[in-house]
Amino acid sequence: MAQPSVGTQTSASSRLTRVLAVVERGGNALPHPATIFAIMAALVVIVSAVAAAAGVSAVHPGTGEVVRPVSLLTLSGLHRILTGLVSNFTGFAPLGTVLVAMLGIAIADGSGLIGATLRLVVLSAPRRLLTAAVVFAGVMSNTGGEVGYVLLVPLAAVIFAGVGRHPIAGLAAAFAGVSGGYSANLLLGTVDPLLAGLSQEAARIIDPTYTVNAAANYYFMATSALVITAAGTAVTESLIEPRLGPWHGSGASAGQEISTELSATERRGLRYAAVAALILIAWLLWGTAPADGFLRDPKTGGLLQSPFMSGIVAIIFIAGAWLGLAYGFGARTIRSDRDVMKAMGTAMETLGTYLVLVFFAAQFVAFFGWTNLGLIVAVKGADLLRAANLGTIPLVVSFVLFSAFINLFMGSASAKWAIMAPVFVPMFMLLGYTPEYTQAAYRVGDSVTNIVSPMMSYFALIVAFLQRYDPRAGLGTVVATMLPYSVTFLVTWTALLVAWTLAGLPVGPGAGLRL
Repeated sequence: MAQPSVGTQTSASSRLTRVLAVVERGGNALPHPATIFAIMAALVVIVSAVAAAAGVSAVHPGTGEVVRPVSLLTLSGLHRILTGLVSNFTGFAPLGTVLVAMLGIAIADGSGLIGATLRLVVLSAPRRLLTAAVVFAGVMSNTGGEVGYVLLVPLAAVIFAGVGRHPIAGLAAAFAGVSGGYSANLLLGTVDPLLAGLSQEAARIIDPTYTVNAAANYYFMATSALVITAAGTAVTESLIEPRLGPWHGSGASAGQEISTELSATERRGLRYAAVAALILIAWLLWGTAPADGFLRDPKTGGLLQSPFMSGIVAIIFIAGAWLGLAYGFGARTIRSDRDVMKAMGTAMETLGTYLVLVFFAAQFVAFFGWTNLGLIVAVKGADLLRAANLGTIPLVVSFVLFSAFINLFMGSASAKWAIMAPVFVPMFMLLGYTPEYTQAAYRVGDSVTNIVSPMMSYFALIVAFLQRYDPRAGLGTVVATMLPYSVTFLVTWTALLVAWTLAGLPVGPGAGLRL
């Protein structure tokens, strides 16, 4: 028996639905993101010529030198474009890091380790901690890329129904953790090296030697994972479930109930993976804990510029492969090297569109740097911000709100940051803030509006999941259900960032707030 439609739409929610429908139609009318980058790269070439002809300039506050735009609409500009097209792509910082990290995580995902671990976390939680377990599992699922959307969200609905709670509440809690808490995590995932690479490219507009490591936001994001879990749990139990009312449906089907249980082979695989994890942790401690550990900097003995930190992407690959193999052998999901290569190959197949996007994004970023437009915009923008005299807190809060607003229209975190980083990272650097701090502020804004944005790639899938329990549900139902999470996450996470700023805490290893 289908549950009655969720709530009664008020005139305000009807207006919100109409507005979001306009946004959805407008977003669908936009070209493909790769096409947008191609257009922007072409515009950079044209704008560089116009700016050079107009005599635009800025004084570099660090060196005192006059910075002028370099036109690419010249013979030398044409030569540079032709000779740099390939190296722009192959040398694009995020490309290699994402591919390497994905190969390792692909083994863990393909073996079934990530899915089984998520199910174990949720199913093992005491009844009173079920909501927190679902939200937390959603947050942690981001380590495995997009597995949370396709596995945890529908699974959470089934589990809630199976214990007599409203399945849409479980679906909402999982979706809030997976998407609204997208950047928060206790572990490093593929998004960390991806954004760090873009931040590094942008930072080198100001300082050609600046390096941003993949763990640049770890301290802040690990703390955020706990804050988002608490906030998501509170919203689910105090706002969402009371609004939905009691569940009168038939609950999960027998087949669904069976599918949620871990089999004997899956449990054996998890035991193998646990042993493998202990061995990996012991190896990492052996290399980092002693003052002369083999993963420390050979010259200084430190960790900040050590092989451990600079090789964090390789460690993600090793960890994913090692734990995935252990689980696969234990659960019998990996029987030969062919299974391993198939999992890695499948992951690479899904990155085809990403590679196309990266090609054009790399050209845009390179062109933007060659023309000095990014540096000039940063200097001019920094001058305006100084004149506005906003202060640190109003400045960072404004940037979070701006990022959250832009996220409503453009879903990809990396695509947005590829556009925003070349402008805002240098701008904040000239104001004295580190690229790592700017990146952390961006990640807050980029995450909190995912769950109410029709531009988010999995939004339609969430609507389909929800319609299993409410056939009349649509865009407005999803937005009405998820809006309390979005607002709460925005307020709570921004407050955490403000508190972090006032305390002057580093956002990650070797990543302070001020240059």
